[in-house]
This record gives sequence, C-alpha cells and structure tokens, in this order.
Amino acid sequence: MALLQNILQGVEVLGIKGDGNVAIDAITFDSRQVREGVAFVAVRGVQTDGHDFIAKAEEAKAAAIICEQLPETLQPTITYVQVPDSGDALGKMASAFYGHPSQKLHLVGVTGTNGKTTSVTLLHKLFRELGYHVGMLSTVQNQIDEEIIPSTHTTPDAVKLNELLAQMVKAGCTYCFMEVSSHAMVQKRVAGLQFSGGLFTNITHDHLDYHQTFDEYIKAKKLFFDGMPKGAFALINADDKRGPVMVQNTKADVHYFALRKAVEFKARIIDNTIQGLHMEVDGHEIWCKLIGAFNAYNLLGAYAVAVLLDEDPVETLTVLSNLSSAAGRFDYIVSDSQITGIVDYAHTPDALENVLSTIQQIRIPTQKVITLVGCGGNRDAAKRPLMADIACRYSDKVILTSDNPRFEEPQAILEDMQKGVKPLDFKKTLSVLDRKEAIKTACMLAEPNDIILVAGKGHETYQEIKGVKYGFDDKQVLQEMFKQLGK
Repeated sequence: MALLQNILQGVEVLGIKGDGNVAIDAITFDSRQVREGVAFVAVRGVQTDGHDFIAKAEEAKAAAIICEQLPETLQPTITYVQVPDSGDALGKMASAFYGHPSQKLHLVGVTGTNGKTTSVTLLHKLFRELGYHVGMLSTVQNQIDEEIIPSTHTTPDAVKLNELLAQMVKAGCTYCFMEVSSHAMVQKRVAGLQFSGGLFTNITHDHLDYHQTFDEYIKAKKLFFDGMPKGAFALINADDKRGPVMVQNTKADVHYFALRKAVEFKARIIDNTIQGLHMEVDGHEIWCKLIGAFNAYNLLGAYAVAVLLDEDPVETLTVLSNLSSAAGRFDYIVSDSQITGIVDYAHTPDALENVLSTIQQIRIPTQKVITLVGCGGNRDAAKRPLMADIACRYSDKVILTSDNPRFEEPQAILEDMQKGVKPLDFKKTLSVLDRKEAIKTACMLAEPNDIILVAGKGHETYQEIKGVKYGFDDKQVLQEMFKQLGK
C-alpha cells in the first residue's frame, strides 16, 4: 500500500485531476487486472494501446489512471495523472511502489545478441559459490538463490521486474544479474532501475522484425549504457567493432575485455576440445568445462564483472573453472554407439556459426556433422536464408525443419530458408517439416562417432503452433530416438 503522490516521485507529470493522496495497493498495465485500489497505467504497445482500455479500467473502479492522453469524460471517483511517456512512468512507479529494490543490491545487466543467458547464469553460479545470496533474471529462468521462478520473457515487465527484485532483497540477496533485451530498453521496462554495472557481449543480426533496421537495433542496445549513472561500470567486448559505440554517451566508467586485443581484461585460448577450454586469463592458466571460443568470451566477461565488483581474481578463476553452462547451451549427450548429440539455442546466424565453427574445431576428420535447424515464425525473415547457408557451409548433412512456427505456415518458413541453399549443397540438404521426424532422420543418418547438432530451441520445452504451446524438448526427443533406433 502506498500513496499515489509518493509513487509518482521521479515521474514527469503534466497534470493531476483528482486526489493525489489516494491509496494504491497495486499497479498494472493490464486492464483485466484492475480492481478497487489499483493504479492502471495506459501504455502504448506494439500491438495494443492501453488508452483503448481506459473505459474498462474505469468500469473496474480503478483508484487512479495514468495516461498520456486524458479521456474526454473524467470519473469523479478516479484520479487521473497525465504523463508524457506512460512506459517510463510505469517503470518508475513500479520501482517506487516496491521500495526501489534495485538500490538495495548490486544490479548488473547483461545485453547483446548472443551470450546473455550464459553470462548471467555463470555470474549467478559464481557469486553463489563465492558465498553470496544472489538473484538472476534470464531467458531460461529467474532465480532467488536456488529457488527457481519460471521465466516468460528475456526481461520481465516493469511491475514483475520490481516485484522480483523486492523478493530478492527480502531474501537477503546482495547481487542480481539480469539479461536486458533490446525490446526491454525500447519499451522502458528497466526505467527507474539503478544499475551498478552493465556487460556488453556482442551485437549481430537479430530482432529486425521488431526494430526494422540494424541501426535501430544498435541504438536500442546503446540506450542501456546511455542511462548508466556515474560510478557504475560499463564492461565492453573490445573485439566487437560496435563495442565502443555502446559507450559513446555513457556516464559510467568504461572497461574492456577481449581475446584479440591488448585491453584491461585479456585472455587467450590455449586448447579447445570436447572436454572444455584451456585458457590463459590475465596471466593465469585455467581449465573450464565450457566449450568453444564464444564461451571463452562469456567466461572472460564473467571474470571481469567479478573483478570490477572487487572479487579476488584467483579465487574467481578457480570457481569459474568448475562451472557448467546454462541449459540448452552446447548441451551434449553421447549415445551408446558414440554419436554425439548437441542441443543449442542458436537461433541467429552468428550464434549458429559460432556453434558450428566450434564443432569443426573439436571434431576429428572422420566425424560427419549433421545439422538440424529451423527458424521461428512471425520473426525476422531476413535471417532464414542466412541460417540455411551457414548450416550448409559447416555441415556434411543439413536438415531444415520447423522451429516455433507460431502463426506462420511452416512450409513457407522452410521455403525462405531453402533460398539460402546453394546449388552445390542441394544434395546434402533435406527438408522435414515435423521436428520430431527431423530429429529421427538425423539419428538415422548418423553413424558411430558422428555429431548431430539440433539448433534453435535449446532450453525450450515446447513448440509454439497457432497460439498453442505443445510439449517438445529437443534433448529428450534426441535421447528417445537414439534409444528407439538402437544407436
């Protein structure tokens, strides 16, 4: 419970009609959740405009309505607050309502196209092992210490986000590591939060269905660092050519990490095998369970964050050497006939190339690589032919299949992917619409010691078709097929 005027502190207000001292016991941007005592914030979204639901909020007897445009007729029992940006207001109000939880712990955000989930997972595990109470907000799941809270978005909405942070503070957490998506920045989901630091992993082709152009996507990522306060740190991957762009306008202290450049936090790969990585980090040699150059960046980034948070470098590296990755990230099993099946979330051209180039580095010459890949529906269609082309370049056999078609026809998605298959690659490429049948086909084609990559869904345990999520777990299906086929 809070007074409206108290949770409006920090919000730019154009005018208030009604009682600014009205008591508020909840905030929502969903008119279906409005009841007496609730403040409804009319947020303009991509598909719907909260202003269209003000009448419903009035009918449900909202205590207050916060909007950019006031309705023509005002209800005498409701307080109306006009603001220039409802999304920004929602974030700041939610933060104030829950007692500004981000100010009561060290909140570190991770942004970039690839590596966000692995980075926050490593940091959560690392700081838990170092003896702290730690929260995590990620694509895979949210966690308060070891308590798992299911995740529905890369970055939760502003109300849920602050509610989770408040739960973390109550549980005694002193750190929280969270993924910050480009959507979250544009939609102001992190407005009102105070970050102690931010990590930029990389930026490549993704989410152009939402941002329209690559430049807009870059600007969305950059917004995170633009809003960083003085005293916070901005840790940037110097090997990404757009890394310096991210911090052009930041007030934060800028630090860099790299594998290919001489910067503050430096590492090099000594050996990269299916057993893991042998690396040199800041002059110290370590073995890590994670595999691939892309994970070398994730490990180095996590190490640098810990050092910037005043942790001991040697102790940090010792703990990192024993950590595993996030679910569905280069997650592999070996069948009875020694076929290696790898499940990975790679759903962008860059991520797929990273995983496949890693497989090429660690495989022996006699091992065939069979890649199964699909692309999601109602998402950036421009990457579909690129994904197919990359799969063909790095694989001996390629199976194009369905991913999460959502409301698109799977066949249409496959036809987009097939445009990326060059004539010389036609013979080694198959199209199998049903994902389960595609995995079965990959297993049938595989011989002892071969490698199967099942890409695109990773940790997801469902397939989304026509608005319905059907149970589907790539790793589980892969294991079933190995057993069924006696492989």
